[in-house]
Amino acid sequence: MTIQPSLAEMLKPREKGLLRFLTCGSVDDGKSTLIGRLLYDSKLIFEDQLATLEKDSRRHGTTGEDIDFALLVDGLEAEREQGITIDVAYRFFSTARRSFIVADTPGHEQYTRNMATGASTADLAVLMIDARKGVLVQTKRHATICSLLGIRHIVVAVNKIDLTGHDRAVFERIVADFTTFAANLGFSSIQPIPMSARYGDNVSARSGNMSWYHGPSLIEHLESVDIESDAARKPFRLAVQWVNRPNLDFRGFAGTIASGSIRPGDTIVVASSGKSSTVTRIVTADGDLDEARAGEAVTLTLADEIDAARGDVFARPAERPEVADQFAAHLIWMAEEAMLPGRSYMMRIGTKFVPATVTGIAHKIDVNTQEKLAARTLVLNEIGVVNVATAVPVAFDPYRDNRETGAFILIDRTTNQTAAAGMIDVALRRATNVHRQAQSVDKAARARLKHQKPAILWFTGLSGSGKSTIANIVEKRLAAVGHHTMLLDGDNMRHGLNKDLGFTDADRVENIRRVGEVAKLFVESGTIVLCSFISPFEAERSLVRGMVEADEFIEVFVDTPLEDCIKRDPKGLYAKALAGQIRNFTGIDSPYERPADAELVIRTAETGSEAAAEAVIKLLRARGHLEGEIEEGL
Repeated sequence: MTIQPSLAEMLKPREKGLLRFLTCGSVDDGKSTLIGRLLYDSKLIFEDQLATLEKDSRRHGTTGEDIDFALLVDGLEAEREQGITIDVAYRFFSTARRSFIVADTPGHEQYTRNMATGASTADLAVLMIDARKGVLVQTKRHATICSLLGIRHIVVAVNKIDLTGHDRAVFERIVADFTTFAANLGFSSIQPIPMSARYGDNVSARSGNMSWYHGPSLIEHLESVDIESDAARKPFRLAVQWVNRPNLDFRGFAGTIASGSIRPGDTIVVASSGKSSTVTRIVTADGDLDEARAGEAVTLTLADEIDAARGDVFARPAERPEVADQFAAHLIWMAEEAMLPGRSYMMRIGTKFVPATVTGIAHKIDVNTQEKLAARTLVLNEIGVVNVATAVPVAFDPYRDNRETGAFILIDRTTNQTAAAGMIDVALRRATNVHRQAQSVDKAARARLKHQKPAILWFTGLSGSGKSTIANIVEKRLAAVGHHTMLLDGDNMRHGLNKDLGFTDADRVENIRRVGEVAKLFVESGTIVLCSFISPFEAERSLVRGMVEADEFIEVFVDTPLEDCIKRDPKGLYAKALAGQIRNFTGIDSPYERPADAELVIRTAETGSEAAAEAVIKLLRARGHLEGEIEEGL
């Protein structure tokens, strides 16, 4: 009978505390099998679980009559059917000396994003290598990601050594190959171990099959490796998660301490504003604390009513994080769609959400050679060094100094999916001598002179939809009665400001970004600016919308079926695109994302150009953009 340790026994303090580690490497290197073996050897499998495992091994297993320990971790039906790991699986086990949380991460390249998730909280990585295959591209990619994510301890687990006849030369060659590759990755320790996860060789105990190996077993190494966290010794950081104000007599700032410690009476500042106060209480569900350290969730009450909100970072006055709106970072791209410089994403850093843009790519990294390669974009699983700009300054530490405050993710604003994981390298001290100049005449004053309320009329639709025709009619009618307008047309802009841009997705993004900045200037001048652009991507249309006030952007979707546009083909472009003479043509071999919430939809199959223009002017009037008697002639 297998004797299970009690929960109290498992949670008793261990000599070396808690170690978080992950298994990673290429597909089918034995990661799940290793974790299953660790759970089995740690006596964490009940009799009924073992019986179920034996039955499942006969149904799904890949080890013949033997128990397939991988099935303990590969719990998804899709994982068992395919014999692979898809999601990240976390398991807990313990020994007399230490407790462990292990993450089993996928080996397939398409699930690299899941591997990065597991690595983000790990102290050590067990990098599995199939002794028959040696160091593979995915092995190198995972090692690079581990390095970027701050993991400093690596176990090179040369698995399935039994399938090579326990060949010492094979083991030594693989170790030499890996150590040569990893020389510049900055690992503090690399421990090579030959093993057979299936049979338990050098997993929990040293194997008699490899008399030539004199190092520790995996468990011996995991129990003894020194990964004592220095988070408590780092400067104090707490990102505000929630402002807790249940009544007029209590106002507290709740969050988890990322690093350092704090006591009542200590002075703290809001990193972004520099406003300071003194901590009066450290409140928890179990009562007040005399001191709180890294990793603890607390609520701080302050002596003063300072302005702080979700996303703000508390620090000590003499140990403040950096605050900047531009920085260089390493980026692991995780989205199926390529990263486009200039596109607006939502960044989450700590507890703060802020619009952010990748303004440029310094280079991408070849995971095989660590070579720096020129790049205009990043695709799924690629790693690059990029420059990032945020809409407002954010507080951070370089990732090498603090993993908690130096990490961020980028979120696709259309799909709400995580697009990338980033690690901040350094703030970019650009244009530090450039400051905004105060102006005596503001937007409101300029608009009053023109007897109108400024706006961006954004006409979007396929080429040939009729958007330029409608925009021209609208401008002509507004100008006829004295309104101040400016029409920005896609073709005209590409003859001047944007003549250096092509029609790749990245160039289209930059095209609309520049147009948005120009349109914003016209709005500041009090002008009604009409923009006629295909603008195929929702993200860029949203970017321009966010540049001005909420009621100053009016999206007009000229909805014309592609078949009608092809029939019209006023410039002969569709004929060329269909013949393969024009590439990246919207509607043919480049997508158009239909607006979901346009202020006005014009269906040209039902509405003529004059009636469409009248509908636009009617909307302007209803929204208060045409003021005074000047509009009567419309």
